[in-house]
Amino acid sequence: MECLDKAALNALQPPEFGNESSLAFTLKSLLFFTALLITPPTGLYFTTKSYIFEGAFWMSNADSFYAAIVAVLAVHVVLALFVYLAWNEGSRQWREGKQD
Repeated sequence: MECLDKAALNALQPPEFGNESSLAFTLKSLLFFTALLITPPTGLYFTTKSYIFEGAFWMSNADSFYAAIVAVLAVHVVLALFVYLAWNEGSRQWREGKQD
């Protein structure tokens, strides 16, 4: 049986996924963006439907299609922010893990 040196044993161990603060930050950002995916689009839908499209433009309930477009745009903005945050977090961890 061969004796393995320390470098070979370290290569066999699973990688560490960062410290606890990184996991806590990931969980907090996930919960934050989950709340952002629910509340602003819903609020914007009903607000724009009531005050802008029905109030200012005198559109009927059948024309709530435009309020739905506003809500979908809000969802896309939140998703873009999430992707931007995840991209920067991943590249930051990659730079910190890189050793020259």
